Formats: sequence, structure tokens, C-alpha cells
Amino acid sequence: PMQFAMSLLLALSTPVAATTSVDPLLQPIPTEHAAEWLAPQEPTRIFGNTWLVGYGGLNVALIRTSAGLILIDAGLPQGVRGVEANIRKLGFEPREVKFILSTEPHFDHAGGLAALARDTGAVVVASAAAAPVLQRGRSGPEDPQMAWLEAFPKVDRVRTLGDREVLQLGDTALTAQATPGHTPGSMSWTWRSCETGKCAAVVFAASLNPLTAGSYRFSDPVHRDDSARFRQSFERFRTLPCDILLTSHPQPGDAAKLAQLRQQRAPNPFVDPGACGRYAQKYEAALERKLGEESAVRNAADVPVGAGRLDSH
Repeated sequence: PMQFAMSLLLALSTPVAATTSVDPLLQPIPTEHAAEWLAPQEPTRIFGNTWLVGYGGLNVALIRTSAGLILIDAGLPQGVRGVEANIRKLGFEPREVKFILSTEPHFDHAGGLAALARDTGAVVVASAAAAPVLQRGRSGPEDPQMAWLEAFPKVDRVRTLGDREVLQLGDTALTAQATPGHTPGSMSWTWRSCETGKCAAVVFAASLNPLTAGSYRFSDPVHRDDSARFRQSFERFRTLPCDILLTSHPQPGDAAKLAQLRQQRAPNPFVDPGACGRYAQKYEAALERKLGEESAVRNAADVPVGAGRLDSH
């Protein structure tokens, strides 16, 4: 008893080492859009075997197959626990996820890939152009937005798929659709989903927004192929079978559609065969405006000093 008492006294007087440690894969990436992107959102079944399990400003799709789950995108590192909680709310477990597909190697969509891959044991799948960016956790000068992009946790292993290659898991086949422009490695994903005897072609789209940062110009000779690839991506969206469009960042009106869908499943507000065509048209017009702005700036810079003064009145 005396020996036990001495041992207990020694244990109580010995400082206890901290049992919690910082998880490097979950450290928040600072962004002024955090409140918007990470707005809590209930997981919602969109159609058939397809759910959204992400946030109000960052979509993460979940697809249930006969052989496990597939996720598309991962959001920010600080949102990973919320995505995992949403998976559990649906009655699944994160360890059921077999693949995580990446749309684009930017921190807001790929920042949580490393943590989700570790927690689920899933294989990350991306385009060949995106894979090295995911593995180093940072974009290079080939990315139009490199100047303002944040670094994100590196993804150790990435499986690559080429344009129109098919990923099969159980009874579900997903097709990789190369849609470069927003990033050189942007990849959209398509599959069929069925509900109550009806099937729909579902598209999870990478961004087509022609954003640029720093000195990057689509009209510069070194980047002209980039705008050409963008136009090919617009054409791809115009020709894709597309009954339901989901996008990496939700489109205006998607929150209202989700609210409606939670109230009643028919008519389904996400079933809209014209959505992909309008998506391409919107951003094709944005690219033309961008090219026009770049041309105007270049032409203004070429005007000699004093030119045009006769018309200034």
C-alpha cells in the first residue's frame, strides 16, 4: 500500500505531456472567402446515387457504387472534418471511399485532398497536368492565377487519367473530361445516375472562369494556346450529355434548388439539359471580354505621347 501511494503521488506530481498535436494536413489556409466557401450545408441527395456533402460555397460530390464510395474534390483543409461528418450523416463511413477525383489543383478544391486520402485510404485521381501540382502543393507559372494562389498540403500519390478515360468502380463508370483553361490540368467528370426508373447524365464541372493574376495575359504570344484550349473546353461542354450540372463552386440559384429538393424530390430542380451549354456560354463571353480588355490595355500602351490630343476637346 505504501509503495502504491508513493507511485500515485509521483504520477500526480509529474507533468503530463500534451496528448494533442497539430495536424499538418488540417491547418487552415487563410482566405477572405472562408465564411462564404465554408458555410455549413446539410448533405443532400441530388439524384440517384449522387449527393453533395460539401459546403455552401464549395461543392464536394459523393457517388455511391456497388463497390464503395467516390468523392469529387475535397475543399479546404479546415473543411475536411465537416465533409467527413456529412458522409457519416448519410449513414456511410469515410473508409468506404475508394477514390477521390480532383477537378483542379487549387487550394480551395484540392487543399483537403491529402487529409481525406489519409483518413479514407482512397486513391486520388487527377489529370496528368494536375498531378505534379498536387504532389508539390503549389501551382507553377503555367497557371493563370499563380500570383495569388496559396500553397496546400502535398498529395503523396496521385493516379492519372487521360481525356475520356473511364474509371470503373462496381456498377458505376465515370469518364474524365479534360476541360483546361482555368488551370492547365482542369478535369471535369461525367457519369450516369438513376432514380425511380429514370436515368440522368450528371456532370461535375471544373471552373471555366478565365481569371488571371499578376502579369499573366491570355493574349500574350506565350499563352495563346491557353485561350485556344479554353475554347475547346467550351465546345466540350456544349456537346456533353448533360442532364444535371454540378460545379466546383455552386452556381447562382443552387442554394434555392437544394432547399426545394429537400422539400420535394419531383420535379427535380437540378434536372436541366441546357445547363452545360449556358455554363459554357457564360464563360466564353467572359473570356472574350478578358481578351478585349487585354487588347485595349496593350493598344493604349502603344499610343505615342501626345497622340490624340487634337480630338481631346
